[in-house]
Amino acid sequence: MPRPAVRPLVVSLSALALLVAGLSPAEAKPAPAPSAPPQAGSGGRVTEKIPVQSGYGGAVASVDPEATAAGLKVLRNGGNAVDAAVATAAALGVTEPYSAGVGGGGYFVYYNAKTRSVQTIDGRETAPKSMPHDAFIDPATGQPYPFTPQLVTSGVSVGVPGTPATWERAVNRWGRKSLAQNLKPAIDIATRGFVVDATFRQQTLDNKLRFEAFPATAALYLPNGDAPAVGSVFRNRDLARTYQLMAKQGAKAIYHGPIAKEIVDNVRNPRKSPTTTLPVPKGYMKLSDLTSYRALNQKPTRISYRGLDVYSMAPSSSGGTTVGEALNILETKKFSSADPGRALHYYLDASALAFADRNAYVGDPAFVDVPTKTLLSQRFANSRACLIPDSTRLVTPVAPGDLNGTGCSTAKTAGHNEQGMSTTHLVASDRWGNVVSYTLTIEQTGGSGMLVPGRGFLLNNELTDFTAVWAAADPNRIEPGKRPRSSMSPTIVLRNGKPYLAVGSPGGSTIITTVLQTLVNRIDLGMTLPQAVAAPRASLRNTATVTAEPPFIDAYSSALTPYGYTLTPSGDAFTSAAEIGAVAALEFKRHGLVQAVAEPTRRGGGSAGVVYPVR
Repeated sequence: MPRPAVRPLVVSLSALALLVAGLSPAEAKPAPAPSAPPQAGSGGRVTEKIPVQSGYGGAVASVDPEATAAGLKVLRNGGNAVDAAVATAAALGVTEPYSAGVGGGGYFVYYNAKTRSVQTIDGRETAPKSMPHDAFIDPATGQPYPFTPQLVTSGVSVGVPGTPATWERAVNRWGRKSLAQNLKPAIDIATRGFVVDATFRQQTLDNKLRFEAFPATAALYLPNGDAPAVGSVFRNRDLARTYQLMAKQGAKAIYHGPIAKEIVDNVRNPRKSPTTTLPVPKGYMKLSDLTSYRALNQKPTRISYRGLDVYSMAPSSSGGTTVGEALNILETKKFSSADPGRALHYYLDASALAFADRNAYVGDPAFVDVPTKTLLSQRFANSRACLIPDSTRLVTPVAPGDLNGTGCSTAKTAGHNEQGMSTTHLVASDRWGNVVSYTLTIEQTGGSGMLVPGRGFLLNNELTDFTAVWAAADPNRIEPGKRPRSSMSPTIVLRNGKPYLAVGSPGGSTIITTVLQTLVNRIDLGMTLPQAVAAPRASLRNTATVTAEPPFIDAYSSALTPYGYTLTPSGDAFTSAAEIGAVAALEFKRHGLVQAVAEPTRRGGGSAGVVYPVR
């Protein structure tokens, strides 16, 4: 049964003594409470999902209990937040293979306690260097391939993976353990297996048509023609061997040698079932695309909101600029939980304005002159905020802002939102005060649907984030070697230079609104972090209607009706779920106490843990 969103915090006498004395966990460590989750690799499979836990010594939150336990194990063995994040991500590649893995990419945000600075890694996938502008146009019809299931299930949608390079770069720059040590918990899980839950089975069934198109995928995920049963044990020994090779060779195990050749071969000549009706267009990837791939060191975005410093990802992700602009717009407004209709009205319209600017101006900065400084300036936000009426909603879609304008500014028409709805997110901290917020993905739930035979991981379909029809004015048009625009928004919030919140989510373009709404819930509306994560969600991405979870409609439709909003129930053609996002978050309290928070029910509920829990 799902646990409640808010769990009472009952501090043990030993923890209370810590608080009174002001001691850090390194100076005095309370014994783990009996409710502490089992350690991964201890011989037993971890199935209990604890959505909220508080304590000391470091913390991890993710969507999966095995993955969270893997990160905690690394922390207990002397690893830091970076090591824990990589260990958790590798475990998610086993237990959440339809959302993440070495066949995909992501964005890594790191707070360094020693330097009191935030740094990031752009591990986004790239287009092959021979990819043409019309790659998504069906030559038989002259029209774009239908998005699903045709384009998402293809070789042409596969980008050059960035996740292996991200793990290696993060560990080499900031970790205390080796990549091999951080991969060990995931190798153990893949070898011994994990217990299938209802979410894993349903996601498999949602992708049955696509997985059946590829014999290797069907053999692993559809044994005997059906998804693995709930309660059964699922093993992926091929993935364990891939991780073991990475432990010996590092990321070059994926970018060079036999695995790289197999990736290229499958992208260029997909191994289709003779009975599939899907066209599965071929891709353009070459071995040189893999051998030349680099994850990028990058400065974060930064804005000030209500006296807090909010850091996130700069382009190629649009997450940092869009969340940041929306917060700057909201900075000009006064609202509270006493008037939920007005608060949500401002949140929704700020989202719409920021999305209009995102679509018009943000792309890969190696190919597009992205006006990041302007988009994050308070002056530009002021010129957008004055468009929001007090008593009625904006008429959306709204035009983007004039970057050179003053007053209330608009410019040209708006553009494309990427449609992928999967991805996963994790957060980690350690006893030294370092923090990681990391979002990674293979795009669609199930990625391209193509498993690399004998290697145990799915390839992404990340290139579908490009705009399908090429236009010279579109910052997200297809270009060889380009990173497609992303909405991933791993975020770290500092208060007086020290960590206060770490938050992120999956969900395609709804990632931005999920992170924004969670921050507004916590910072502006007086919710606790567990309440902010559990609260029902709505998303306005500069469309005519608002996409909202059914519980949001039940709770707030009457408050929003006077403003003229139309609320459309969430849910899509790709999955059976009607959920928006799946947040993992941390809050840092006084005297080293940290609260780890995961979803109480979305995606079947997430898992949060700390090294030394207090009851």
